[in-house]
Amino acid sequence: MGRMNSSWNDFFAKVHDAPWSEELSRKIKNAYATSTCYPPMKLMFNAFERCPKDRVKAVIIGQDPYPNPGQAMGLCFSVPPGVPLPPSLRNIYQEIENEGLGLMNASDGDLTFWAEQGVLLLNAYLSVHQGQPTSHQWKEYESFTRLVIEYLSGLQQPIAFLFWGSFAKKFAPFATNSAHLKLFANHPSPLSANRGGWFGCGHFKAVNEYLISHGLAPIDWCNGMLKL
Repeated sequence: MGRMNSSWNDFFAKVHDAPWSEELSRKIKNAYATSTCYPPMKLMFNAFERCPKDRVKAVIIGQDPYPNPGQAMGLCFSVPPGVPLPPSLRNIYQEIENEGLGLMNASDGDLTFWAEQGVLLLNAYLSVHQGQPTSHQWKEYESFTRLVIEYLSGLQQPIAFLFWGSFAKKFAPFATNSAHLKLFANHPSPLSANRGGWFGCGHFKAVNEYLISHGLAPIDWCNGMLKL
């Protein structure tokens, strides 16, 4: 079902042994064989490939990949270079600027540089039919995401979990390590963000303060030339 960083081998061994694993694999293979799905199958586990287990510092949980051609790249909220920023990502960039962390380059929505600093950009559903948001809203995917959160909660390294919106928040009970940081906000999509609860959430600074307090380097959230 794709490629992932070898540091995650013990986690994916747990996935392999899970009672829902075979059905999830069957659904994924059937969907990709019979229709156009995103991201490309080789990028389904890009979040894990780009962010080794022992380097995870923060976890952002998205819902499912972008359903339009050329957008999804296996990292939640991220789009490849040259693709216009989707509305949620525009609001994420605005909040980073509002927190005084730098001026974002709004022409570049590729968040790979976050992943490579230790941000696990995890969509709860790893795939989607073209043009059909939440079309792969399978209970097996939710079991997979629950297992990710439970597994990370068993790690002793400092980790910040960012739960944005009601969908992400339902996975919060599985983050049980009291030494880890749990942050909650409304979803950054315009419909949600404009009702309040996103702008001013302060999550990006809060993650960095938490990491620094544990002797770790902060995340450089800014992709622009001017870092404040």
